[in-house]
Amino acid sequence: MVQKILVVDDEKDLADLIAFNLEQDGYRVFKAADGNQALAMVSSVKPDLVLLDLMLPGLSGLEVCRRLRSRPETEHLPVLMVTAKGQEVDKILGLEMGADDYITKPFSVRELLARVRAVLRRVERKPDAEEVFSRGDLFIDYRSCEVRVRGRRVDLGPMEMKLLMFFAKNPGRVYSRDRLLEEVWGYDTFVEPRTVDVHISRLRAAVEEDRTDPRYILTVRGMGYKFDAGGGS
Repeated sequence: MVQKILVVDDEKDLADLIAFNLEQDGYRVFKAADGNQALAMVSSVKPDLVLLDLMLPGLSGLEVCRRLRSRPETEHLPVLMVTAKGQEVDKILGLEMGADDYITKPFSVRELLARVRAVLRRVERKPDAEEVFSRGDLFIDYRSCEVRVRGRRVDLGPMEMKLLMFFAKNPGRVYSRDRLLEEVWGYDTFVEPRTVDVHISRLRAAVEEDRTDPRYILTVRGMGYKFDAGGGS
C-alpha cells in the first residue's frame, strides 16, 4: 500500500514543493491550508503521517496536534512539525503536545525526506504478525531465513536475502536504487546505485522461473523496482 501524507501549510509554494518531492519519493500526498481543513482531511483521508506547520490561520498547528492526540482514532497518528520558528520553547511545546519530530524552516528536501522516513519507520517497527511469507511459488521463513521456490530450497547471498525480505514486507511500493541502498545497505555503506541492479539480477536468477520475465521483482521504468506479492497472479 502506498503511504499517504497530509501536508498542512498555508504557504502554497512551499506546500507544493514539499508535495512534489514526497510524491517523487513514492508517497501519495494531500494538502490542507489551515487547521480546520487539516482536521477534516485527517478524518476523510486517514493519512499515515501529517506534516504540520506551527503557524496556521485559524487553528494553530499546536492546537491541531492537541486535538489529534485527544481523539482515540488519531492519538497515535505520526505528526512531524514543520515551522519557521526555531526557538527552543516552540520545539518543546510541539513535542510536549505530541509531535513525533520537529524540523525548522528553512530545511533541505533531503533532510525532510529523511525525517519523514525515520518517523514512519519508527511507527512500522512492530513485531511481525506473520513469521512467513507464502504466495504463489515463493515461500520465505523470516526467522530461519529459509527460502523455497516451487518447493525447492534456494540459497541466497546475504544482500539478496535482505533485499527479498525487504521487498516481501513492502509489497506494491516502488523503490528507487538510492532508496534501496538506504533501506537495505544502510546509511554508512558507500556503494554505487548500479550495485542494486547486480543484486536484483542475482535475486531474480534464484527466485524467478524466468528471470527475463519476472513475476515477483518487477522493474518500473525510470523509477526503480517493486515487489508483486501475488507473483503476477
